[in-house]
Amino acid sequence: MTAESTEQSRWPMPPMDGYTVDDLFTLPDLPPHTELIDGSLVFVSPQRYFHFTAIDLLVSGLRSTLPPELKVAREMTVVLDKRNGPEPDISVVKASAKTGPAQTHFNGTDVLLAVEVISPESESRDRHTKPHKYAAAGIDHFWLVDMAGSDSRPAVQVYELSQTTHTYALTGIHHDHLKVDVPYTIDIDLTAIDTL
Repeated sequence: MTAESTEQSRWPMPPMDGYTVDDLFTLPDLPPHTELIDGSLVFVSPQRYFHFTAIDLLVSGLRSTLPPELKVAREMTVVLDKRNGPEPDISVVKASAKTGPAQTHFNGTDVLLAVEVISPESESRDRHTKPHKYAAAGIDHFWLVDMAGSDSRPAVQVYELSQTTHTYALTGIHHDHLKVDVPYTIDIDLTAIDTL
């Protein structure tokens, strides 16, 4: 191994107090979809076919009944605080939060719904770490999506933030059809993933 190849393969040394969201947006050559969790950079592995088709299905369904004061975004960083900038697979945000085509993130206060589609490498973060952080940031709605059984269809767990405990409470699990009234009226045929 040459000195040049050793230099190229070095990982950056994290700051003593961890990275900040400013670092997340300014460090050169970070891989796509890098997240900041508790001051640590988290790199995302390549995704399964189910992951992106579930995202496509849900984004399309969310947009089909979206009121004009809201927007649906996929894979955008959400700044929760100085040391946390996760990237939900899907976010429903206030339309006023959209600043333009060069925008790289939203603030947690602008997010009404965060959606995570579970991947094998990120299962613990998707099930435990991120929901806890979204709830602490006051994001009222959270969906956790997993592949249900051998038919590879999504199962969507729908959560709502308790205003007393500031944690998420499960309000339903949807397998073939997702129909809810919050954060707005949503009606998605989950079996339509078979056509993607």
